[in-house]
Amino acid sequence: MNAPTGIDTPTTARNARAEADDALTSVGLAGSSRVLEPSPPAVTTEPFFADDPAGVDSDGEETDNTILPAGVTGSSKTWNDVVAHHPRLRSWAADRWLTSDRRFALLPDPATLATTRSALHRLAAYVIAPVRHQDNGKFGLRWTKDGFGTPFFPHADGDRQIRVEAGGEQVLLVDQIGDAVRSTTVSSLSEAAAFLHTEIDGETAAEHDSPPVGDPDAELDIDPGAARFLGSWFAMAFTGLESFRSRPDTVDPGRPQLWPGHFDPAIEAGTEATRASYGASPGDTVIDDVANAAPYLYVSIWWPDRITLTDDADNPLPGIEADGFTGRLLPVSNFPVDTDPAEVAARFWSETASAIRPID
Repeated sequence: MNAPTGIDTPTTARNARAEADDALTSVGLAGSSRVLEPSPPAVTTEPFFADDPAGVDSDGEETDNTILPAGVTGSSKTWNDVVAHHPRLRSWAADRWLTSDRRFALLPDPATLATTRSALHRLAAYVIAPVRHQDNGKFGLRWTKDGFGTPFFPHADGDRQIRVEAGGEQVLLVDQIGDAVRSTTVSSLSEAAAFLHTEIDGETAAEHDSPPVGDPDAELDIDPGAARFLGSWFAMAFTGLESFRSRPDTVDPGRPQLWPGHFDPAIEAGTEATRASYGASPGDTVIDDVANAAPYLYVSIWWPDRITLTDDADNPLPGIEADGFTGRLLPVSNFPVDTDPAEVAARFWSETASAIRPID
């Protein structure tokens, strides 16, 4: 089939929402798309300095022609409805995690995933996130197609986005300013910083569980297949989090961000008494109960001495307690086969949220 307009290459300027509108136009539909990736223009006002791609906090009112990502709650049609009538867009939309056809990239072996995750974590925390922070004091990142990157933020020559793309056999660092795009193969931290005309910053975005900066001139050990999986893991996380926060029973949710210090997408939600963090770790060595430090979903309760997890019959739900963590986990190995992983995640977070109750 012929691809719709808006298909991108690693060195083409991206505007995810405009690409989606072009895809609708290519099959004769007039509509306004909601997507899951950052899109320009840059937001320059508080509180987020970033766009709301799925429109859950409503950066524009829904109309009869608004097309929402599958799983995002609203009164409009979803991309599932579009591809049901226009199957030529099915693969294009699934690649952008807009339909229920979404699936993970191949999960690599634990050792390969761990080395790639650590390398990209260092790149995100110590090079990419600080560039955005220099502009507006924010360092949160987001999922971008085949990887991760910044939201668009202001630059003297146009809106800027820095992203990592792992769509092929190379992992690219991309710097887009306005319509001008440069890219380079990801190599060392020092070369990445030089490419972005910045300095390595080991403090601004670092957290207690961030890996050490390490040798800035050493080659980053990045496997393209593992990087592709991590891109799909972040896609699942943002898709599921947007779905979870759009549900009417989700209380006071925050905005999904990929925190560079932890290298996991997460939000917070709940009342002051039942507040918890909801996220998707790409794997770590902190939670001993997660086999091989594999990726996992989590709900981390803020006040474990005040909150219990119980079902509707007041039966305790199984949970995890570890150093600095009390809550629930769902390892990627427990995801049902051949199902939309974003819906699995949204359901896990929603069911856990409904089971959080203050202790009398």
